[in-house]
Amino acid sequence: MTIFELIGFGPNGWGLAMLLATAMTIALALCGFSIGCVIGVAVARAKLSKSRLAVVMADFYTTVLRGVPDLLVIYLFYFGLSQFLSGTVTFWCADGGFLLGLLQPSAITPGLCGSRGFIELPRFLIGSLALGVVSGAYQAEVFRGAYGVLSRGQIEAAKAVGMSPFLMFRRIIAPQVLGYAIPGLANVWQLTLKESALVSVIGLVEILRQSQIAANSTFKPFYFYVVAGSLYLAITAVSTYGFSRVEQHSLRGIRRA
Repeated sequence: MTIFELIGFGPNGWGLAMLLATAMTIALALCGFSIGCVIGVAVARAKLSKSRLAVVMADFYTTVLRGVPDLLVIYLFYFGLSQFLSGTVTFWCADGGFLLGLLQPSAITPGLCGSRGFIELPRFLIGSLALGVVSGAYQAEVFRGAYGVLSRGQIEAAKAVGMSPFLMFRRIIAPQVLGYAIPGLANVWQLTLKESALVSVIGLVEILRQSQIAANSTFKPFYFYVVAGSLYLAITAVSTYGFSRVEQHSLRGIRRA
């Protein structure tokens, strides 16, 4: 079979499977990036607070998550959360009674669905959470740096005219911080997109995992890995263009140095 037949949408082609895997990759990266955005804003706020404890905890979070391998974080989420759920059982029994206990995995008794031992969470959820907490560590630094660029005169003027903290955040701080943060967020998005390939180790079928399956089935690894690389590059190119347009729109009227 030629490469066009292999990656086509015919009866023996892998085109549809690769397309679905691409959609899975995009969905996984978007969910991870969105979770990271929420975490990043909260951690950046903690870093900028006057509380010494909040600053220390935020610094610890960003240092650890940026220092350990991303693959290790995925494994910790996959096995750690499942083991935690296996040891902490909270479920409704078939007769309507409620059972809550801290048990050893070997001592878990069958519950509503006959669960026993290892409880596996949805792999998409695990991958999104793992990517989110890693992405959040990088996004926190992006937001903190963007906040440092703000003109303090605008903030002082807003306080002088009696703006509430929420109104000042909505009208002055948030729009400008987001505009300054977009280039950094674009880099974090590219990082999250590439890290999504690591989620294949827990069995989620995204681009890389689907390429491995197709390569093992057809004994044509080169073809499918080239296709996988091309798909990642295509997503990256579209994302770069999108972020550049958003940056131009958000910083309209602001003179750059």
